[in-house]
Parts: sequence; C-alpha cells; structure tokens
Amino acid sequence: MQTMEEQLILDAQRAWGEGIVKIGQVFLDKGDYQATATAHINEFYNYQDGTVLFKPTLTSVKQFRLDFEGALSYFVGGNSNYPEDHGFAIKPWSDVQWENIGTKIIGNMGVAMGNYFFTTVEGGDVVKVEYSFAYTINADGQLKIVLHDSHLPYSP
Repeated sequence: MQTMEEQLILDAQRAWGEGIVKIGQVFLDKGDYQATATAHINEFYNYQDGTVLFKPTLTSVKQFRLDFEGALSYFVGGNSNYPEDHGFAIKPWSDVQWENIGTKIIGNMGVAMGNYFFTTVEGGDVVKVEYSFAYTINADGQLKIVLHDSHLPYSP
C-alpha cells in the first residue's frame, strides 16, 4: 500500500495542470474533449468512492460540485443543470503553474494550499487563483482529490 508523502502531491498537481491544458487542446483540435475531461476527473477526483467537496473558482449560483456531473459541467460546460458553466478547461489554457504555501501530511491524508497560475492560450494572460486541496490514497493505492476549494483573490 502506498503511503501519503509530499512528492505524491507535487506529482499530482503537475499532472492535474497538464490534464487541464490537454482538455483545452483537445477542444481546440475539435476532438472529444468531454471524454478527455471525463478521464481527467476519473483520474484525479475521488467521485468513485462518493462525494468530493469541490468548490470551483468561477461559480456563484450552484457553488459546490459534490458529484461527477457537476464537476464535468464545470470543466466543459454544456449542462443545463449548471447554466453558469462555460467550461473552465476549454477556456483554454496553455500552462498551469503551482505555488504551494504549504503541505501537511496527516496519516493517509495530504493537504496543500497556495496559488496556481493559469496562462491563457490567447494573449498569454496569467490568472492567479487561490486553492486548498485535500488528497487521500484510495483502496487501489491511487492518490485522489477529496476536497478542491478554489477562488480568485480578494479585490477591494
């Protein structure tokens, strides 16, 4: 059985960012971006074992996405149950960089907090987003997200 360690979190963060970029690239290439997003969610989020506490960055009406349907809608849009979703991952982005302010390992759980930076494909603008993630190692020994809280920094 794999044990929780900081390097697993760092590797998962890098791969998660690459996955967000990939969804956008598949969208631009007119490929099956919904299937790519589905695979991304299945790889990184623990919806297979139940509820994930997911508060996406750009939500205000249906703020929390506790199930797979809500997560998929956030990343690719097109779901009438979530009309505010325009598809965060199909913006699209060319890069995601992580800046952890800290990580904490508690038994089989890992927590990370900090800022991540999304670079737009068009224009190269960088968007700073604050995050907290909690990870667990599931019964199959895979690192999975059980909490994802993300929001734009306060702007007076």
